[in-house]
Amino acid sequence: MTKKLLLSIYAIMLVFSAYSQYPPVFKNSIYGHNPKAGHYANVRGFKMYYEIYGKGEPLLLIHGNGGSINNFSGQIPYFAKNYQVIAVDSRAHGRSVDKGDSLSYEMMAEDFSGLLDELHIKSCNVIGWSDGGNNGLLLAIHHPDKVKKLVVTGANIWIGSRAFPPDLLEVPDTLLDSLSKLPQTADVKNAAKVWKLVYQEPNISLTQLNSIKCQTLVIGGDHDIILPTHAMLIADNIPKSNLWILPNSGHSTLINYKDIFNKTVDDFFRKPYRIIKGMDRIN
Repeated sequence: MTKKLLLSIYAIMLVFSAYSQYPPVFKNSIYGHNPKAGHYANVRGFKMYYEIYGKGEPLLLIHGNGGSINNFSGQIPYFAKNYQVIAVDSRAHGRSVDKGDSLSYEMMAEDFSGLLDELHIKSCNVIGWSDGGNNGLLLAIHHPDKVKKLVVTGANIWIGSRAFPPDLLEVPDTLLDSLSKLPQTADVKNAAKVWKLVYQEPNISLTQLNSIKCQTLVIGGDHDIILPTHAMLIADNIPKSNLWILPNSGHSTLINYKDIFNKTVDDFFRKPYRIIKGMDRIN
């Protein structure tokens, strides 16, 4: 392997998965590596790793592509004060090893449904970041009774120019090409399987979004890797939705704006949905 190829791979991975290890303190975070809170559940053919913190109403945290539980290091201690936080390594991520060849968002959403069954949780609040937001949307679509309230940040329902800025459209192809040139170890094969998701999925229809019954908060940055217009499209097609676009923000809303993110999401969980029509829109 040439030095140039290595640098190319690392640069591309930084573009799309900076959130998986950013900020650097995440590398030393106890979250995702806490034997006192960690458990494994046999879910749909693999051992899914999860950690539980706090007591109260259940709150499921779903990280993004290439990420792990530690991505929520800024949220777990905050929400664990009032919720039973269930932070999970998704299939083929972190400690949730999956040796299968296939991977899809639909498959992962069913994994989360299976985990809730294993934990005897009938309904919970959900926060999903990036691909985790995609999984949260699908969980709410296919298992509406299991999602009480849903928060998604940086989620997308389609691929290509309808969701991503033009300067990022070639990144998944380039990364997959680079991975194909490496020795095909288990780690490389897993990385390729994970990144094919960005290239091939999701394919969620507006009709499916319209079927979501729970109150949903759709979040994005005004300079997100997911276009703000796409976030608006998602919110416009969920009946009980709220929309929050953070100014001067990229994809890492819950990291770079941790305090206001946590408070806004907590308020969303606590307050009922408001229907605002007619002249009430003035207020």
